[in-house]
Amino acid sequence: MAKDPETRAHQEWLGLLQPVGLVVSPPALVKAQAVVARNAVELQRRLLGVMEKDPQGRPRLPAWEVLARGVLDWEAEDLVSGEAMPTRLEVALPDHQEVLRPTHAVPDGERDGEWLMVVQELREVDDLQQLDRPPAREQRGWHASPQIKLERLLRDTGVALGMICTPVGVRMVVAPAGESSGHLTFPAGAMAEVGGRPIVAALHMLLCAERMFTLPPGRRLPAIVAESRKYQNVVSTQLAEQVLRALGELLRGFQAADEATEGQLLGEVVREDPQHVYGGLITVLMRLVFLLYAEEREMLPDDPVYVGHYSVGGLFERLRADAGLYPDTMDQRYGAWAQLLSLFRLVFDGGGHGGMWLPAREGQLFHPDEYPFLEGRAKGSARQRFGAEDDGVEPPKVSDGVVVRVLEDLLMLDGERLSYRSLDVEQIGSVYEAVMGFEVKRTRGASIGVRPQHVVVDLEEVLRGKGKARVEAFEKGAGCKLGGKQQAEVKAAGSVDELVAAIEKKVSPQTPRVLPVGSLYLQPTEERRRSGSHYTPRSLTEPIVRTTLRPVLEGLEAGGERATAERILGLKVCDPAMGSGAFLVEACRHLAQMVVEAWERDGKAPELGADEDLLLHARRLVAQRCLYGVDKNPFAVS
Repeated sequence: MAKDPETRAHQEWLGLLQPVGLVVSPPALVKAQAVVARNAVELQRRLLGVMEKDPQGRPRLPAWEVLARGVLDWEAEDLVSGEAMPTRLEVALPDHQEVLRPTHAVPDGERDGEWLMVVQELREVDDLQQLDRPPAREQRGWHASPQIKLERLLRDTGVALGMICTPVGVRMVVAPAGESSGHLTFPAGAMAEVGGRPIVAALHMLLCAERMFTLPPGRRLPAIVAESRKYQNVVSTQLAEQVLRALGELLRGFQAADEATEGQLLGEVVREDPQHVYGGLITVLMRLVFLLYAEEREMLPDDPVYVGHYSVGGLFERLRADAGLYPDTMDQRYGAWAQLLSLFRLVFDGGGHGGMWLPAREGQLFHPDEYPFLEGRAKGSARQRFGAEDDGVEPPKVSDGVVVRVLEDLLMLDGERLSYRSLDVEQIGSVYEAVMGFEVKRTRGASIGVRPQHVVVDLEEVLRGKGKARVEAFEKGAGCKLGGKQQAEVKAAGSVDELVAAIEKKVSPQTPRVLPVGSLYLQPTEERRRSGSHYTPRSLTEPIVRTTLRPVLEGLEAGGERATAERILGLKVCDPAMGSGAFLVEACRHLAQMVVEAWERDGKAPELGADEDLLLHARRLVAQRCLYGVDKNPFAVS
């Protein structure tokens, strides 16, 4: 589908800057009528007029006050600094002997006592990479990077938007309380070049006085930031659909691998326990989602050995390049699946080479013996330790074409690369929810999937019926309604091909072609057909959880005493139909915030390491002690 020019313009400047996490989204910008200036010559001239140069002649940005007034048209009263700064914008860290405070703050002119943004001046920074590195250990205070410190300041003060101003660039940081952060950096050097004019235009569009202070509230920058988060719900829904398609692709890939072994790979498993195959395929997708999320959050090595030979992101780029060069042979090429198996084993068993090392994570998700058919082993067979001598097991022949199509469904949305760093935990859970509630079956006759529930229908069995009875049987089995013309064509169909042509508009994209006899397919269970699969956004879970827990927490304060952290951590919260766990995740956030407030009020906060976060520590404790989930679907609980 063609994109409108404004959406493409926003995607272009965002592509130049490569934001980390979610800051602003093109749909929210278009809705707010934010337009990037096509001719930014005058804007760039104004910027160059306030810029300075270092001894090497490189352009340098001035202090934020000069930049804001000279380029963005702010007034003096738009910034509060020095002694006028309220103490509520300070965060004391007694354990680190440091107080976090901004250099400037931007007041909300329409809400007394509220603040739109805080600004941190760091004039000593001469390399943008310093923003993401902790200071030298000999310095006093909290040894965290400027980025982490500003995020902590934003979350603890409740101001979602911040800026870091340095001579080499400015960075816009978004860190709403309880949500994932994001940032967008505007480098000074790029903005001083002719090719950097779109970046200058974007900076002005987002932060000019009109966008910050005078436009209708729904079109101002804070509203755009908030609206961008809401658009993540759309991303979640679309991603869930693509993940379901990836599950079908993976099943077809394993069926081809099974046929290459003449049924030795899956034959016995499908006969005795077809849900074991289904569980293994779900596990593969969740492993990939976990790894993509961890790679973008820099939780895995950035060593060239890992990036070049193990990482999921690196594998995807190589496969896409191969697909561009050799599109007709991707399904006759193999090797990508074996690399993924090596990565899965590396995460579970640990290991490394040279300067790269991964500790053994173990756990159920990556355990090789949970689904041994993924490695080409029989169910219940013993495995060799990672790195041990070859035990003669040959990995399944899942083609590179299958792997690249699965990764495309996980990584690409509308032709754009998806940022897993910008996804919240609920959105990762929605991916899991999309693939729950299916059974693996084999076709007995030529079959095809039918929308909207992707139910696979045996076409040969349908053809055995006559007239009205045939239509009724089809509609009941497929869970859909046919129009008058479709009903007539279904009644008149005399072959599988004619029947497919009659229901062409109802054919599911999960099975675009007729499945021959003996094909493996995913059939939604009766429970899924009744309830479907739904993404549960925070806008729904947050008020429900807050209202539900309020009387419970009030009960802990009987007798006029405030609830202590230990009493809160003694609560038990159970979701009897947990699905992807969205309500439990929100309960974790809510209770953890209460625990932190109790610690700080009672002066009993635990001693943590220099780089540890108190709220994150509280969430871990709540997850370990308070939360329980139950579901009819064992994969949900797992």
